[in-house]
Amino acid sequence: MKNSTNGRLRTGGARILTPPPGPNAKKILARDKKVVSPSYPRDYPFVMERGRGAEVWDVDRNRYIDWAAGIAVAATGHSHPKLVEAIQKQAEKFIHISSDYYHEAMVRLGERINEIAPMKEDVGVFFANSGTEAVEAAIKLARYATKRQRFLGFLGAFHGRSMGSLSFTASKYVQQERFFPTMPGVVHVPFPDPYRPVLDMQAPRSGADYGDAVIDYIERVIFQSILPPDEVAAVLVEPIQGEGGYIVPPPNFFPRLREMCDKHGIVLIADEIQSGVGRTGKWWAIQHWGVEPDIVCIAKGIASGMPLGLMAARQSVMKKWVAGAHGNTYGGNPIACQAALATLELVENGMMQNAAAMGEFIMDALAEMQMRHPSMGDVRGRGLMIGVEFVQDKTNKQPAHQLREDVVHNAFQNGLVMLGCGRSVVRVAPPLMIEKPLVEEGLELFEEAITAAEKKHKLL
Repeated sequence: MKNSTNGRLRTGGARILTPPPGPNAKKILARDKKVVSPSYPRDYPFVMERGRGAEVWDVDRNRYIDWAAGIAVAATGHSHPKLVEAIQKQAEKFIHISSDYYHEAMVRLGERINEIAPMKEDVGVFFANSGTEAVEAAIKLARYATKRQRFLGFLGAFHGRSMGSLSFTASKYVQQERFFPTMPGVVHVPFPDPYRPVLDMQAPRSGADYGDAVIDYIERVIFQSILPPDEVAAVLVEPIQGEGGYIVPPPNFFPRLREMCDKHGIVLIADEIQSGVGRTGKWWAIQHWGVEPDIVCIAKGIASGMPLGLMAARQSVMKKWVAGAHGNTYGGNPIACQAALATLELVENGMMQNAAAMGEFIMDALAEMQMRHPSMGDVRGRGLMIGVEFVQDKTNKQPAHQLREDVVHNAFQNGLVMLGCGRSVVRVAPPLMIEKPLVEEGLELFEEAITAAEKKHKLL
């Protein structure tokens, strides 16, 4: 494998021809500053010109490996030919018809979701445009179906930025700053992070884990003092926390959570917006724990980049809605539905299996890499939803936020697109179709980025 310390030459002709941002990128950045909202968090000045598979090029002809996939959206890679064909064919027929009427692609997608949803019971599907809209629909349905008004959420969660979903979001303070009050009635409890537990295990019993501690805390403290369970409409939870740090809960958490919800008549909503559609090697991340939710929220990877959000609920819950209880204009857009159908076919016919295989390969490589790098505190994940948590010291686990920022920046300068999450985590979330040579090249670039950051912070 060809390589140089400054990342200028890589396997397969990968080149950083102009140190980013190049002259063309700078021109667009200047125009952007004048007209685009400053609220968008941009990690670095990447100005995309085109993409193919798990590779992207900027407007200065620099080529990068994409380990972000547009925040886990480009599930099938960039501009997969079958996806492009599905979009083009539908665009030639008609582009829009509102949900006041019918079209077959919407029905077919509903049927497909019913086949693969993580519930044995048939589901009904509400069609929206984004993840936050899917969450809003789930919140409204849970209230409507249970006739209850209060909810349970988790610290570190991200569920969206509209005012209902924002009331559950608790990953960064800036996301809620100056927006109070959001929707009332949401109580947050710790998410079971095995690497950073904040609760003590009460009277540990054989086979118990930190997931039990969190459920015990809800039952013994929250339900006994501030949130009567018979007032709780739903629990909203990410099977693997995304923006909170790609946190994988311990084995007992979801079985105990399902048991608790059944005991109190509480709806269990699984937010699979980032973790679903094959990203973890299964259709849905919650399937790793053998647990069925009552409602599942779907977006991001479902249509490989076309705007689409879905809320699928057990028919026993969904049928309680009446006409007019909820709706929207663009939900079920025919082009988005066709893109989703093409995406699901591609994911099922090899990409989901590739995500599992490449994820296992990456996890093994990162575990080996971890032994060489004092800043790599924890490596965790499922499939191609992997988080690497950086620390100042592996003993005290103090988060190394600036070092993480430097790793992400170094990777970009060398030709690898990555994103952070949590306080000091870098996520590995490439398109599900990524081939092994690009994985190996990306790992090399990633390790170079870590080494440079550790030297800067005097850890090497």
